[in-house]
Amino acid sequence: MTEAKNTIKFQGNPLTLAGSLPGIGEPAPDFEVLANDLSPVKLSEQQEKVLVICSVPSLDTPVCDTEVRKFNEQATSLGDDVAVLAISMDLPFAQNRWCGAAGVKNVQTLSDHNQAQFGNAYGVLIKDLRLLARAIFVVDKKGVIRYIEIVEELTNEPDYEAALKAAKEARK
Repeated sequence: MTEAKNTIKFQGNPLTLAGSLPGIGEPAPDFEVLANDLSPVKLSEQQEKVLVICSVPSLDTPVCDTEVRKFNEQATSLGDDVAVLAISMDLPFAQNRWCGAAGVKNVQTLSDHNQAQFGNAYGVLIKDLRLLARAIFVVDKKGVIRYIEIVEELTNEPDYEAALKAAKEARK
């Protein structure tokens, strides 16, 4: 397994990422995660839309909560051909509870807790914590990665404007 040491930090402390980070312009690696109802969801089944994939450590933390709520607010302005997925290692039951409490309906929360397929395929699995790094991937309708942001400090929010701009451009 590939590892990237000191790529990200948590409160200034370096962490190691496991897996292989794909590149912009490359095909998005397929993966399988779980929906809130425990049904499997594969990336390869989502290709009719542009995807904004938000990778977050845990929905039950303030920064992740803020991030997913912001994407939830913006999702409707992106159009029907764009879907926002928030992937974490949280259990599907916890994600479902969080969505209900937060009123999140425009973002699909997905769990990578079982096999960490997403985390490994996208190089965002934090080896030290078995959580996912904060990252954004935009995948076009042909399954090609058009934008990547790995947030260097885990406690910082991503660049929302850049991610939303990339999603809009990927629609063309």
